[in-house]
Amino acid sequence: MTNKVNQSLIDTALIERVQQTFASSYGHAPTHLVQAPGRVNLIGEHTDYNGGFVLPCAINYQTIVASTARKDNLIRIIAVDYDNQTDEFDLSREIAFQHDRMWPNYIRGVVVGLLSRGCSFAGADLVVSGNIPQSAGLSSSAALEVAIGQTFKELYDLAINGVDIALNAQQAENDFVGCNSGIMDQMISVKGEQGSALMLDCRSLEAQSVAMPNNTAVVIVNSNKKRGLVNSEYNARRFQCEQSAAFFKVPALRDVTLDMFESKSAELDSVLAKRAHHVITENHRTQLAAELLRQGDLVQMGQLMAESHHSMRYDFEITVPEIDILVEIIKSAIGDRGGVRMTGGGFGGCVVSLIPADLVDAVKGAVEEHYQQQTGLEASIYVCQASGGAGLIQDIPASARL
Repeated sequence: MTNKVNQSLIDTALIERVQQTFASSYGHAPTHLVQAPGRVNLIGEHTDYNGGFVLPCAINYQTIVASTARKDNLIRIIAVDYDNQTDEFDLSREIAFQHDRMWPNYIRGVVVGLLSRGCSFAGADLVVSGNIPQSAGLSSSAALEVAIGQTFKELYDLAINGVDIALNAQQAENDFVGCNSGIMDQMISVKGEQGSALMLDCRSLEAQSVAMPNNTAVVIVNSNKKRGLVNSEYNARRFQCEQSAAFFKVPALRDVTLDMFESKSAELDSVLAKRAHHVITENHRTQLAAELLRQGDLVQMGQLMAESHHSMRYDFEITVPEIDILVEIIKSAIGDRGGVRMTGGGFGGCVVSLIPADLVDAVKGAVEEHYQQQTGLEASIYVCQASGGAGLIQDIPASARL
């Protein structure tokens, strides 16, 4: 069944931009408009590729793809957010990695993956745009991958489901783009539910909806600290986790209990021990956080988020001073009424706070008053709603269906 999206949660100007660019570039209206959301992870960082647990929610910032099927094997793409740059490739020929620019590779990788899975389809004309902040740890790349997969499903009625689209998107990022991401970003972009977070077991892919408490705000603050070496450091952390799992003779760190760790950690390389300690304790925190969120207990949730940030700072070593400053500023504004932590891969990007809605103005004011003064950077603040996953946008004008 096709998932249709609540259009009220999508920026109207974004929809108009992709439609207008499509019509002016290709000479006719698109037949399909598909969206896929970005995400913020409330807790559970760097646990996904360790077979563990995560608690993200999709957010009401999206990638949108306007499309029409072609009768030949040509795929043409216009990237609005890159000054209308174009890419073009033929399905009947080898689809090569583009070394001179990165954005086409996320799309090419998805198409390569679909073909390798035995999907049969012809070409397409595409226009892509979005409003997910890039390089901020909010999964703009996963949203693009999922949106492309969903687009080809809709255009050609492919016999794939949401999990297939997510796995294919992860494969594109791992094997074609070259970043060894886990499955969380793609899965929440597919399976997000309005008003809820998603408790995801990244091994079994079992997902449980976790309703957000009423009158709770998800406030994301982008530090605007440029994220340096994030892919290489991400891959390094992943390798360190694999080494740690091998030491304990288990498939992944998800299988190591805290008792197992404490009994043998002295024999483990000190850096590997810190990495493992973060993942093991973060898995426990995440499972507990899902229960606390269901109960509406933001006080204890805030304590877990503080412990998570401390672990990312000192055990996993992926925060930077600007992020730590933001966390302290927001924590001072909210006290024990909610939580705040770094979110995403690390080395810059965003913090996420989960707070009662009446504290939003206090958080904004504190960040605006203190962050630039202490860092020289100006933060970007996003007050978000938990959003639905990828699908067709409702209410496509009749002209777009001609």
